[in-house]
Amino acid sequence: MKNNIPDNFVDLTVTSPPYDNLRTYKGFVFDYQSMLKELYRITKDGGVVVWVVNDATIKGSETLTSFKQAIYAKEECGFNVHDTMIYEKINYIPLTHNRYEQCFEYMFVFSKGKPKTFNPIMIDCKTKGNNTDKRTFYQTNKQDKPTIGHNNVCVKNQKQNKNIWELSTNSGYKGHPAPFPEQLAKDHILSWSNEGDIVFDPMCGSGTTCKEAYLLHRNFIGVDMSEEYINNICIPRLEQYGWNSINNISKQNSI
Repeated sequence: MKNNIPDNFVDLTVTSPPYDNLRTYKGFVFDYQSMLKELYRITKDGGVVVWVVNDATIKGSETLTSFKQAIYAKEECGFNVHDTMIYEKINYIPLTHNRYEQCFEYMFVFSKGKPKTFNPIMIDCKTKGNNTDKRTFYQTNKQDKPTIGHNNVCVKNQKQNKNIWELSTNSGYKGHPAPFPEQLAKDHILSWSNEGDIVFDPMCGSGTTCKEAYLLHRNFIGVDMSEEYINNICIPRLEQYGWNSINNISKQNSI
């Protein structure tokens, strides 16, 4: 990736780096420090990087690799940690050990300055249409004295989704050791970019980010160290939806 992409070029990156050597990726070693620095360089002002990561548990203790990466992105690269989101796995695999089951991953939303785009995912309100005149709220007035008020409005039909997303681990595609859900990529692409923007995945693996960007009418760049993933998984997957590799591929390890 280094120097192949111009400065201030990418609107949105959605990616999930390897962490703590929990899986092997064709023998390649991951250097998150160099990657985060490069991502800052190529990201436009107002652009966003969604970094999906988690921690291994070694000898009964979590490594905190995820937070080390987030702190490095902020302190050493210049990103803002715009949001710390959670991807909750609704169909996690139950194991037997002396703690509650691990069922989530972090989705750090790094921004280069203030995000220029936010199209929030909306969800239905459970009490939509209900009158809230019986709800009491407490607030502080200009004299810093608490006052009591009463709402008297109807609940809206929809509200912004929370920053914990409940998703199935079913990626919809097999052939890669750690694909993330298509819905995860889709919702982040919808949230942080617009049609015609450039979406990037520097570890595109099975091509989920590329596929969802293409279907959502974004331009995309996918890179992976494994030619096998690019040639045998990503490209055939995209071609199922009408993408033409002959006109778009520039190198064997990028699409």
